[in-house]
Amino acid sequence: MTQDPTTVAEDLSDLIGFVDASPTPYHAVATAAALLDHAGFTALDPIEDWGPEAAGPAYVVRGGALVAWCPGRRSDPAAPLRMIGAHTDSPGLRVRPRPDRSTAGWRQLGVELYGGALRNSWLDRDLGLAGRLAVRSDDAVELRRFRTDGAVMRVPQLAIHLDRDVSTTGLVLNAQQHLTPVWGLGDASDGDFRAWLAALVGVEPSAVVAWEALAYDVQPSAVIGAERDMLAAPRLDDLAGCWAALTAVRHAASVMDPPELPTVVVLNDHEEVGSQTATGADGAWVEQVLERRVAALGGTRTDLLRSLTGSLLVSVDMAHATHPNYPERHEPGHWIRPGGGPVIKHNVNARYATESTGAAAFRAACDRAGVPVQEYSHRGDLPCGSTIGPITASRLAVDTVDVGAPMLSMHSARELMAVADITSLPTALQAI
Repeated sequence: MTQDPTTVAEDLSDLIGFVDASPTPYHAVATAAALLDHAGFTALDPIEDWGPEAAGPAYVVRGGALVAWCPGRRSDPAAPLRMIGAHTDSPGLRVRPRPDRSTAGWRQLGVELYGGALRNSWLDRDLGLAGRLAVRSDDAVELRRFRTDGAVMRVPQLAIHLDRDVSTTGLVLNAQQHLTPVWGLGDASDGDFRAWLAALVGVEPSAVVAWEALAYDVQPSAVIGAERDMLAAPRLDDLAGCWAALTAVRHAASVMDPPELPTVVVLNDHEEVGSQTATGADGAWVEQVLERRVAALGGTRTDLLRSLTGSLLVSVDMAHATHPNYPERHEPGHWIRPGGGPVIKHNVNARYATESTGAAAFRAACDRAGVPVQEYSHRGDLPCGSTIGPITASRLAVDTVDVGAPMLSMHSARELMAVADITSLPTALQAI
């Protein structure tokens, strides 16, 4: 595939803007909503009745999750769907409900490890805080997003003089003991963090009821390499998938000749911790949204079930490129090259949901788009990760294929992918 340099540059800038504006799932959804608003989508109230506007292009938000859709040439309620799924969350550090503590003159914040983070990648980085607050106003509670302008804390690594074996026996980090960041000097008092948050958003400390506060690396995304052909950025897993899905649905809504079938994008939260939440792939919310969309079109639940039976879900999550320093950790018949195009992910134990029908459909889309495609199979003696694909497939009984763009340093605070793979992924999705 020969890529247009102008398109690649625009996509690179667009993805970097999306990632850097989205330190948390709540910010990712707000950034996504702004992109959809600009593309002419209608924001639907999750509580109010939906009228004709629900035919789309439209979207609905709940917490750190979003579902968006646009109509195709087929407008009947039972029309099959072209579905694209991704997730908004990434592994990292999240602040506890009572975080204030101090040791030996250092003020610290108690944090809890979220998901399967590479723990060492959070050491000695300048970290900001972002998330959302529940703020009480009179008898109501309002949710407010927040984000610090820069770094406010750091997880300091133990000096080598006090850990002489670290270079030979390796670094072992206890999630309870060794990942607590420092964020000031002196002695902590209970309520310090609450008061600091309150000042950040301009309310009294007593008004702050609860929070989801996430650490994020304040270093912005960067294009690196001798040929400027790599992107180093936080949260590529899976904001790159979210961006690709949003790019595809915005394209479907903008073309003069839309695809035959409606396009639906599902951005779930909580994939990294198992998806068993209200806005996770194992929750009922997505199915409820799809049923309400069908009802607004004048259809019934039977129409929804008929629609899902003929639909295809492309679950988009990042994929493992073959690591040049650890090639033995990869299945030798399925090495994945950076810049080699999207990856179809296979696992016979259903850690990925790909079956032959979905794989054939995605490969055909790549052929139509002129995009090369690769196939990943995990090494048989190592546990395999998973995605929203198997969970969504089991809940909706929809044909599913798991795909992604190749990357290194998955689940690190900072990850790496080829610039060439940025454009390939949404190009393939647009051809589904």
